[in-house]
Amino acid sequence: MSKFQLLDAVTLTEAVALADGEIAPQQTAGKIVEVFKNGEAYLVELFGGWVKAEVGGDFVPATEDEPGAFMETIGLGTVYPHQLQLVKSADEMMGIREHLLSVLNNLPDELVAEVCDFAEFLQEKQQKVRSPQTPAR
Repeated sequence: MSKFQLLDAVTLTEAVALADGEIAPQQTAGKIVEVFKNGEAYLVELFGGWVKAEVGGDFVPATEDEPGAFMETIGLGTVYPHQLQLVKSADEMMGIREHLLSVLNNLPDELVAEVCDFAEFLQEKQQKVRSPQTPAR
């Protein structure tokens, strides 16, 4: 079982090399965007400071509360569990429907079909509970 899950917010516990050859320092914030081999490693999108786009398209430093501000992506890195610390789980950051969608997006079609069948079963069961039974005459 994977220690971390897709879309968890994490920080680095040590410096990590990025795909482009740069180095992300310890304590860099990130988000898990891919889980490899059931959690042996993770692809993590790593973030820099808060920025916003100017009219010309350039990014300028910003504060978190400024309209249009976002955390700039500094790169992607393959990171191992011992190099990560959980900040907030995906479950805590998103609702159950969003979490289910992220799980479904990573399942093969045949398993998605099974989940769909089960969801339809639950829907039918719920409709029967909501509909009062007509008494027999």
